[in-house]
Amino acid sequence: MTFHIDFTASNAETLPPSPIVEFWNDTLAPKFVKYRHILEGGLSRHSETVMPLLDIARGDYVLDVGCGFGDTAVAIAKRVGPEGRVLGVDCCDAFLDIAQSRPDRMFVPNLRFENRDAERDLGRADYDFVFARFGTMFFTNPVAGLRTMRRALRPGGRMAHIVWRQREDNPWLIAARDVVRQFLPAPGADAQTCGPGPFSMADEAVTRAKMEAAGFTDIAFRRVDAKVQVGRDIEDAVSFQLAIGPAGETYRESGALGEARRAEIVCALADLFESVEQREGGLWMDSSSWLITARAPD
Repeated sequence: MTFHIDFTASNAETLPPSPIVEFWNDTLAPKFVKYRHILEGGLSRHSETVMPLLDIARGDYVLDVGCGFGDTAVAIAKRVGPEGRVLGVDCCDAFLDIAQSRPDRMFVPNLRFENRDAERDLGRADYDFVFARFGTMFFTNPVAGLRTMRRALRPGGRMAHIVWRQREDNPWLIAARDVVRQFLPAPGADAQTCGPGPFSMADEAVTRAKMEAAGFTDIAFRRVDAKVQVGRDIEDAVSFQLAIGPAGETYRESGALGEARRAEIVCALADLFESVEQREGGLWMDSSSWLITARAPD
């Protein structure tokens, strides 16, 4: 196999960052870094389940889109072996700093990380496999973002992405939101958000149509259920929910009203987490995702 991936920055990276990328870097990234122990530890339950199911072969070139803290990129780099290569891309510098400095990073010299906006450019026909874990749901233009991923694949190349299923299947995010909205209004239409949101690809028919519009074929959905950790203890779980996700967005956008009612909200959330499963040094709740696989046309 001839190596031809260009690891230099794309032309798209010279453009000013989009407003959503600025919002992720300025507002959301510090919160995600603070609660890395929950996000990486919890989300890994889904990626660990699907990793053996991925059609990744030794020697493949793989692109990890929205690689975050780099744990999936490291796992994939071990999978492809020294004959393959992996590029992890994300739009948040804080995430990439952590990914670059991971202790397990030193054991996979075939892995690189770069800052890229996945909705703008990911290269052309370079990769055998493109992967994303819980990132595609935040594309502001999902068809355009998925099309960018498809264009990065060589003809016949494979892709897989993991997205959250319906809200009712994910109480780890929605139960806290429902509690917070007993005290605060839902964010308005002009609210600053992380993008379409964690459930924007939950509907199988709608997401299939988006992927077909982006040019993918052989699209398949597989349900993955897993318990995820929502905090080391009740205090940690409450703080996490008020920082990240639908509950955190509701609280953040409420401004002074949220601050005024914080004590009530904290007590109500503490009552919620009193009833969840406690084991392995943490609190655990149900979650459910889709593993979606597809191909680029030959």
